[in-house]
Amino acid sequence: MSKTIVIFGFHAIQAQLDSTPEGFVKVLTLDNRNDKRVNQITSQLYQLGIQTHKSTKQQLDKLSKNQTHQGVVAEILLPTLPNQDELIGFVSRLETPPLILILDSIQDPRNLGACLRSANAAGVDCVVINKDGSAPINALVHKTSAGALNQLKIFQVTNLARTIKALQQENIWMVGLDGSTDTSIYQIDLTTPTALIMGTEGKGLRQLTKQSCDQLALIPMQGNVESLNVSVATGISLFEASRQRLV
Repeated sequence: MSKTIVIFGFHAIQAQLDSTPEGFVKVLTLDNRNDKRVNQITSQLYQLGIQTHKSTKQQLDKLSKNQTHQGVVAEILLPTLPNQDELIGFVSRLETPPLILILDSIQDPRNLGACLRSANAAGVDCVVINKDGSAPINALVHKTSAGALNQLKIFQVTNLARTIKALQQENIWMVGLDGSTDTSIYQIDLTTPTALIMGTEGKGLRQLTKQSCDQLALIPMQGNVESLNVSVATGISLFEASRQRLV
């Protein structure tokens, strides 16, 4: 049975509407809101055969757990994420050198969502997350990703080290971001088939993941900050790869 989550706010609803309208289960709008913005989105939903229902502010507050919902809340189906076998099949069919983002146990949903947003903006081919240890895909991930969740190819695997080895057999170069190395991310050729691997908040890459990498790299910093937030580091690394590929 497919899992459902609750999303809210015009941007989140619009992103779902633009990418996966068939995923809507139920849409609720504030009973005393009747302005252009809500009418526009309910009209779009109606044209696609998706009914909306009026609801009280108290009901919407409860469904959104008192977060800012702007008077529109929806329950949507989350598709089952494809697995390692489907990942390998997908990568083997790519016609250009793949750029893959692998997220090793990102536990904060906001960070996960922000990483997905950067991945979409940088044009990655797909994202790989591990099933155990990672934040679940929920409303907060959906909102923070700003619609990127609906646009990305995301694969979920049970054994990240095994998946890394399987990708290496497809000639994907594994670059792990780690502060203990001396090699700058700016010194590495990221135009070849590459997977960038980002570790969990605070602790970084797990030991087995680190040992599985072909190369480790760091983001050089000049201030007195010891490390960057994982979503910031992800954005920097992905856009360095994107920059190199656009040259």
